[in-house]
Amino acid sequence: MTKSSNRTENDVVRIALVGYGLAGSVFHAPLIQYTEGLEIAAIVTRDPVRQAAAQADFPEALIVDDVTKIWSNAGEYDLAVIATPNSSHAPLAMAALDAGLNVVVDKPMATTVADCEQLVAASRTNKRLLSVFQNRRWDGDFLTVSLLVRSNNLGSINRFESRFERWRPVPKANAWRETGGHDQGAGLLYDLGSHLIDQAMTLLGEPISVYAEMNARRAGVETDDDCFVALTFADGVRAHLWASAMARNPGCRFRLCGMKGTFEKRGLDPQEDALRAGRRPNTANWGAEPSEFWGNIWSERDGLNHEGRVETLRGDYPAFYQQMRDAIVNGAPVPVDPADGIKTLRVIEAALRSAGEGIVVDLREEKPVAK
Repeated sequence: MTKSSNRTENDVVRIALVGYGLAGSVFHAPLIQYTEGLEIAAIVTRDPVRQAAAQADFPEALIVDDVTKIWSNAGEYDLAVIATPNSSHAPLAMAALDAGLNVVVDKPMATTVADCEQLVAASRTNKRLLSVFQNRRWDGDFLTVSLLVRSNNLGSINRFESRFERWRPVPKANAWRETGGHDQGAGLLYDLGSHLIDQAMTLLGEPISVYAEMNARRAGVETDDDCFVALTFADGVRAHLWASAMARNPGCRFRLCGMKGTFEKRGLDPQEDALRAGRRPNTANWGAEPSEFWGNIWSERDGLNHEGRVETLRGDYPAFYQQMRDAIVNGAPVPVDPADGIKTLRVIEAALRSAGEGIVVDLREEKPVAK
């Protein structure tokens, strides 16, 4: 499913980056830039200020203001990265696939299950790769939690709690994420909620039911800035997920309760702040977390109670584009299966219905997720 049947491992994967706002310039571009075998060949942005920034950051890249210039010259590129507002993910990704390009689309893959399913179908029809940028699968704390579960340090898990809570009492002026509607993919459920839901399902599988509460707490905000989602799984495990802009003192980032122990972890993975500050993945100690933020475990070992610290594994956002490169060049699996993007939107749609109607939504009654 590569773009060219005669590609060799020594070929550079040429990338067209669509969008150079926060997602494009802070997250995607640096990770691509420092991945061996990848090259940002073109950047699409209409904003003159962003055009100037893009040209300064990537002087060898073609800077264009109209994405159709990429589609009409699709033979010059191997991969399109869609890093634009949520409502444009599906149409841009579809256009890229139809132009014959492999595609990475920022999370969420689209704003509806139907659009996600159409993208997956188009990737198959066009025989092109499709993946979703769920970078927080490579958060150091989530990698640590995953290891604890796999190693059975806590016994069988019965409750998983996960939070992205921040203190941002003053909303950004004219920001689509805070003033748009859910049809635009605005609000915390589509934003941080996409990460929370994806991590929970990566760890625990597909839920059977969804309950949600959603509120717009701050003046001037027209969509959810404070939400809670509860997932129930077939084996009885429950996941409680919070996203809020109104938590001056955030709760635990992760809390896992098992039949043999409990793990608690505060603080956020340092990679986002590092990227925002201009640090790059080739710097020393990338993804390492200061010891004061390591988690605590209370468990049973050799019949005795044990309490201790758990060193956080290093975060590894660069792994996403390394795996995407290998998928294009060597036919390896894409870093995030697009079917997982469908599953995430299925939970988001159920959460919207739950919050709107005040009910628990049984996912077993809904249309099965495409495989």
